[in-house]
Amino acid sequence: MEDEHTNPGEDETNDNNKNDASDEMEASCHIITKEEVNALLEKKYKFKWEVPVEDIPKSKWVGTGEEIKGTHVDIISGVKGKLRDHWQNTLSDQLNSRLNYRDIMHCNKKPFYLKGGSAADCSTMDSYLMHALNHIHKTRDIVVKNDAKLRSDPSKDILDDNSFLDQGFTRPKVLFLLPLKSIARRLVKRLIQLSPLSQKDNVMGIFNGKFGESDDEVEEPVQSNKPADFDLLFAGDTGDEFLFGLKYTKKSIKLFSNFYLSDIIVASPLALIKKINGVEDMGKEPAKERDFDFLSSIEIVVVDHADVILMQSWSHLYAVFEQLNQLPSKEHGTNVMRIRPWYLDQHACYYRQTILLSSYLTPEMNALFNGLCLNYEGKVKLVTEYKGVLSKIQFEAPQVYERFDASSITEADDARFDHFCQKVYPKIQESDEDDVTARYITCKTLIRGAHHLVIYSLPGRKEFYPELVNMLGESENRKCTVFFSRLDLLKNVKWGCETTKRDVGQQCGNGYGCKMWGMPPWLDLEPGWRR
Repeated sequence: MEDEHTNPGEDETNDNNKNDASDEMEASCHIITKEEVNALLEKKYKFKWEVPVEDIPKSKWVGTGEEIKGTHVDIISGVKGKLRDHWQNTLSDQLNSRLNYRDIMHCNKKPFYLKGGSAADCSTMDSYLMHALNHIHKTRDIVVKNDAKLRSDPSKDILDDNSFLDQGFTRPKVLFLLPLKSIARRLVKRLIQLSPLSQKDNVMGIFNGKFGESDDEVEEPVQSNKPADFDLLFAGDTGDEFLFGLKYTKKSIKLFSNFYLSDIIVASPLALIKKINGVEDMGKEPAKERDFDFLSSIEIVVVDHADVILMQSWSHLYAVFEQLNQLPSKEHGTNVMRIRPWYLDQHACYYRQTILLSSYLTPEMNALFNGLCLNYEGKVKLVTEYKGVLSKIQFEAPQVYERFDASSITEADDARFDHFCQKVYPKIQESDEDDVTARYITCKTLIRGAHHLVIYSLPGRKEFYPELVNMLGESENRKCTVFFSRLDLLKNVKWGCETTKRDVGQQCGNGYGCKMWGMPPWLDLEPGWRR
């Protein structure tokens, strides 16, 4: 593989000397047994420990595996020398997270398009970019160091020393999955800023032509009749089909490099699933040879803005995860004598780290995290006690919550539709009022004069719920009806509170309406607040 078999320069040699301990530890990684694999496949793990989060109110990290001691650790101590020096000059107080390789799910991230979310979003991006860069440099330096050893002693037998098992099937090690080109541009720009390279000028030339040249992705956009978060999210290039590689050399970074010579792959789920299926346009016949072997050795996957991807097509993301770490169909110039044993045993998925980031949690995200993220070191996820939004309803309005039965996520949509058709729609048809009208709303639209609001499914974003109910403000005899099942409790806990989730889940049987006139005491969300 290009650049991995070149003579290390003086700077790389010195850098390796500073990190011999970490390199040896990397080379002698734990080899999981069949019993451990079977235990992971059973998915009976429990989140048995917790650590409070100091900078997020009413939140804690819960995890499996070995307990993390402490919440703030200086990550610079475990970083490669060149990166350490560069980051200390580039960053200030953002280096307060721990580098590890567990699966992580953070679904309470404040995104850049919400008020006050720009700094938090940038800090989160810096954290996972630094983690990915450090992993790439460590992995590459181990290969370069071992190449130097073999050149100095050609008679050395690779099979006699496990430390020479330092490669996967292919070179790409990090995969970033993002929803929009504008977000990909922010990531690449920041990635270049965090890279201590002497030649990184003019690398954005071709990239700017395809992804835009604006450097103000999070500035206030031109005023429009759209909500502010909409304008900010879609201010840049909203294209959702992109796939390219980034390659690091000793002195530069190359964009749009050959996938098999790249260290990082940046993609949208749509573009990647089309590449996997071998089609240029969805619906057309696939190519005879499908080429996605460059995903066979991915060791870190970062899914950022998963809530936006959910609004595009979650099935594409899920299908991508199903194709990660598969055996390649070709050799691709790999030295098979130096492939790590867990790749040959088809256990690479148990060493892959997945970082899932979203502004809210959904059952789909839980299913992906629990079903396809099986890192042997364990899982860590953020658990937050939400403040709720019912207190933002500006007037008294009866809210009736009708529960329907849904036995599984796969049947939930059909069960919801059947409940609407059999229990609700007939009442609308049989109404004696001549002026009854209905409207199907899929976005935030101001509706005036409505008397009865029927919410087919609770919105994923908790802020939308009071906005919808407040539309009834000018109406007489106003009423709101919400359909929910036990599978919607993740949404219930966001717009209500922990008590809401418990009471709605236990007290409301099938067909029983939980009628809430105004704000009952058990839904009081703020200390000292009363309606």
